[in-house]
Amino acid sequence: MSRQPVNSDFPSRLQLSVVQPPSNQAPVNVLLLLHGLGDSKESFAQLARRLSLPQTTCISLQAQSPLPFDLDGFHWGDDITFDQSKGMMDYDTGFNKSSRMVKEDVIEKVLLQKCGFKPRNIHFFGFGQGGMAALATALAYKTELGGIVSIGGPLPSGTPHSGGDEAKNKTPVIVLGGSSQSLLTQSALSNLKQAFQMVEYVKWPRAGDSMPRNRDEMLPIMKFFAQRLQSKSGVPEGAVEVG
Repeated sequence: MSRQPVNSDFPSRLQLSVVQPPSNQAPVNVLLLLHGLGDSKESFAQLARRLSLPQTTCISLQAQSPLPFDLDGFHWGDDITFDQSKGMMDYDTGFNKSSRMVKEDVIEKVLLQKCGFKPRNIHFFGFGQGGMAALATALAYKTELGGIVSIGGPLPSGTPHSGGDEAKNKTPVIVLGGSSQSLLTQSALSNLKQAFQMVEYVKWPRAGDSMPRNRDEMLPIMKFFAQRLQSKSGVPEGAVEVG
């Protein structure tokens, strides 16, 4: 039987926020939330409280590397590089360190060994670079996890994976993004489908890969949770609204 994780279960070097299930329910699932480039754990801890997913402990993880030049926020990449053509920081700078940290220090040593969760009950919600880190972690772990929600986060380039259908990762994935100005290009979607057996793509009728702006944009995510989270309580009716 699984038990509720607490902050003291994790290495002190990790910055994270643990949000318990609503109404002090016993946890069956864990949702790991990985923020986007330049953000921190606080915003996704607030999101976790608004989601109010039944029998699900939410853990908002903070990337370990701060942005350079006294900029606020953190990043999940192995390095920091600038895309000269776009005049902005590159999202895809390697995820070996972050995927190893999440896989070993969070999933294996705490959620599985200390708290007794099953891999099937461990889920991800990632935005942008956080979604990329979640996908890289799932491929590094290899065993089927509960599911991955990635908003505007494609599979990182150079991520090793097996191409055969039988060797593909069995963790279900849903990726969401805008109809233009999106990192989720046809090539990116093709790469995802080569690595994962089950990939659902939701294209919003707007530009950009920002977080969901309304109920309609959030609904596919809540449906995905309803299918994948193991809970007898169902998804609360009011939990679809975000923002």
